[in-house]
Amino acid sequence: MHIIVESHIPFIRDVFENLGHTVDYLPPEEITNNTVRHADALIIRTRTKADAALLHGSSVKMVATATIGTDHIDMEYCRRNGIRVSNAPGCNAPAVAQYVLSSICRLRQDYSPADITLGIVGVGHVGSIVRRWASAAGMKVMLCDPPRALAEGPDEFVTLDAVARHADIITFHTPLDNSTRHMADDSFFSLCRHKPMIINAARGPVVDTHALLRAIKDGRISDAVIDCWENEPDIDLSLLHAAAIATPHIAGYSFEGKQRATAMTAAAIDPAVKLIMPSVAHAPSLSEISASYDPLSDTAALTAHPEKFEILRNTYDYRHEPAADIRP
Repeated sequence: MHIIVESHIPFIRDVFENLGHTVDYLPPEEITNNTVRHADALIIRTRTKADAALLHGSSVKMVATATIGTDHIDMEYCRRNGIRVSNAPGCNAPAVAQYVLSSICRLRQDYSPADITLGIVGVGHVGSIVRRWASAAGMKVMLCDPPRALAEGPDEFVTLDAVARHADIITFHTPLDNSTRHMADDSFFSLCRHKPMIINAARGPVVDTHALLRAIKDGRISDAVIDCWENEPDIDLSLLHAAAIATPHIAGYSFEGKQRATAMTAAAIDPAVKLIMPSVAHAPSLSEISASYDPLSDTAALTAHPEKFEILRNTYDYRHEPAADIRP
C-alpha cells in the first residue's frame, strides 16, 4: 500500500514501513492533487483539506485524520466516490479538559469551585471529561447538547439560552457544522447575565469573533480564553490582545493525546498496527491539573509572535496530561 502521511504527525515514522508499506511524508502544503494521485491512503490533520480539489482523479481509497473533527474532509464527496474516512474520536479529550480547567484555575484563583457554575456546550468526548473533572472538583455544571437531549431526553440538559443566562464560565466543545457556526453571536452574548468567562477550545467559527469583541468591550463577559480562532493562522489581532488567555490551537496537544491519535489512525489504515494507547485519568484534583500545565506561557509566546501561529503549533513541546501514565 502507498500511504501519504502529513509530516507533522508524531510517533508514526517507520510504523507502516515495518509492515511492508510504502510511505511518503509531506508537509500539508505539499499534499496536492498531483502528489496524492497514485496514493492508496492519506493520513492528515486539519490543515489538509480532503475534498474534490485534492482527491479527484486519484487512487485514494482511505482518508484517516489524526484529529477528533472531520470538518476539513468533504464527507459527501468521499461517500460518493467510495473513499473510506476515519478519525480519532476522543484522542485528545483529556488534554483539552486539562487546558480548560488549567485556564479556569489561572483566572479564578480567588474563587471556590463550589461557587462556580460551569456551562458546557457540547457534551461529547471532550465535554464529558470536562464535566467529570469539574464535578469532581466541586463545580456545578450545566450541560447543553441538543443532539444528545433529543436522543436521550431533556432531563439532564439545558438550552443554550439557559447557559448564557446562568453560567459563570461557558466552555464550547462542539463540532463545527451549520448548527454550531457562530452559535456564540450577539444574541447569545446579550443574554449573559453573570459576565461569564468564555472558553473556545472547539473550532474557531463556533464563536463569532466580532460579536465576542463587542461583548468584551461592552463588559458583557469578564474574560475570553481562545485556543481556536476564525481564519487560522491569520488570527484577529484585536482578539489576541483582548483575550486573557490566547494560544495557537494547542489545547489538545498532549504527549498522550498524540499517541492515542496516531494509534487510532494507524490502526484504521492497517489493523496489524499495534501502538500504545495511554489511559485517561479518572478525576485528577484541580491542584494536579493546574500544576500539569500553565496556559499563560503559551499565551506569552503567541502574543509576542502572532505571525508565527503555525510555527508555534507545529513545533509545540507536547505536555503531559495530569496523572498521566508517562512513557518515554
